[in-house]
Amino acid sequence: MIEAVGKCGSGFIGPSPETLKATWLERIKSEVSLQSKDVEKEWAMTGCTLIAETWTDNKMKALINFLVSSPSRTFFYKSVDASSYFKNLKCLSELFDSIIQDFGPENVVQVIVDNTLHCTGIVNHILQNYGNVFVSPCASQCINAILDEFSKLDWVNRCILQAQSISKFIYNNSPLLDLMKKFTGGQEIIKTGITKSVSNFLSLQCLLKHRSRLKVIFNSPELAANSAYTNKSQSVNCIAILDDNDFWRTAEECVAVSEPFLKVMREVSGGKPAVGTIYELLTRAKESIRTYYIMDEIKCKTFLDIVDKNWKNNLHSPLHSAAAFLNPGIQYNREVKFLGSIKEDFFRVLEKLLPTPELRRDITTQILLYTRASGMFGCNLAKEAIDTVPPGIWWEQYGDAAPTLQRVAIKILSQVCSTFTFERHWSTFQQIHSEKRNKIDKETLLDLVYINYNLKLARYLVSKPPEEDPLQLDDIDMTSEWVEEAENPSPTQWLDRFGSGLDGNDLNTRQFTAAIFGPGDNIFGL
Repeated sequence: MIEAVGKCGSGFIGPSPETLKATWLERIKSEVSLQSKDVEKEWAMTGCTLIAETWTDNKMKALINFLVSSPSRTFFYKSVDASSYFKNLKCLSELFDSIIQDFGPENVVQVIVDNTLHCTGIVNHILQNYGNVFVSPCASQCINAILDEFSKLDWVNRCILQAQSISKFIYNNSPLLDLMKKFTGGQEIIKTGITKSVSNFLSLQCLLKHRSRLKVIFNSPELAANSAYTNKSQSVNCIAILDDNDFWRTAEECVAVSEPFLKVMREVSGGKPAVGTIYELLTRAKESIRTYYIMDEIKCKTFLDIVDKNWKNNLHSPLHSAAAFLNPGIQYNREVKFLGSIKEDFFRVLEKLLPTPELRRDITTQILLYTRASGMFGCNLAKEAIDTVPPGIWWEQYGDAAPTLQRVAIKILSQVCSTFTFERHWSTFQQIHSEKRNKIDKETLLDLVYINYNLKLARYLVSKPPEEDPLQLDDIDMTSEWVEEAENPSPTQWLDRFGSGLDGNDLNTRQFTAAIFGPGDNIFGL
């Protein structure tokens, strides 16, 4: 920007603050709004998902961010201070009604909500008043709850605490941290994930990767020459842990059990339509537990019970069942046998999306064409494309023989199933709704947040590296339990930790609670 101003010459007079705040702000806001209008044109075919992200602070201020997602991109719509609605279902229902009406009930396929704000009542209200709209939980939130329960098992928690004692000792002592960076080639030995549980299991993976280097560090001449560290009880404890084969075997076990569920979380948190894959991914994750614990029935049952409980209580949605049925990669997989319950959910979804006999005309014939891979469904191009294009695109290209089912399939399979797609800084939204701001400041700030959030989403879509891990944050959280020393910190210890830290209000510190959605089911054997 400075270079651009310099090119204008010494006589250039920049716009006044009033011009920037009024004319230019409104112009840029209009450009962003036009981009969203272009995306809205595809909703007639793909539909959209309304995402309601909620956050509360310790003063009971409750904020809701509304976003709308479709295959092209996700847009931030608005942020609402819902503190006065916290226990008022009528007001909360009216708020959701207004948002759904803004997007058009005919365009909204599903609403993703959590249990922070009177969730059960909102679910019932939407289902009763909008016949074609589904309410689904956040799949990533459910997987995170599973990982959280894994980490609370006594032996898993003990392993995590032992690993944290090693990382804390290293990151709280600058010479030792420098030595670690020397032996690891500048790599970190821990990782910060989007939630606490994700951080725990990613960091265990990282420690296992650097296992041999850590042993070399604590047995190196450089460390032995420094009596300030060799005589410390923490150092002796770290050496004992690093030399303990049982610790490493337990760490390997924790990683083996958690990695399949981290993989599920990656798939559903990447911002792409994943509603058609959640059943298959969780089925494979459960199968990996059965395979790993084939000789240990007790541990196998312990982990599977945790998965089943969270699946039945938190994640079940008829829309997920229908998406699995309509996913050609699952439908035409000979190793998969659909249970009656998944077909029952599929038919329930059809009845909601095709509510009249006229709309359902020939639907049975069209279903048979699809399930039997007749006509275009069974051509070589269609078979080859199953593994190369998203299910929604596949239906758009090869589903013409079943036009009614094609429209339904594209709408269902074009939806996301997670809110864990982009990093949020809730402190910014908290400032917007602060009572200390006057009306003009608040309106201006709302416009600025609308513009900047959507520009950030657009940049993320364009510049996101294909190999980026959606579960991992770029910087180490220097306040996490893997770094921060809880007891007797040195007054100047913070100077040793000059790496970039995370906002205390980010996702890593957000608390998740369970929600109950729909009836329990044993679809796919889950």
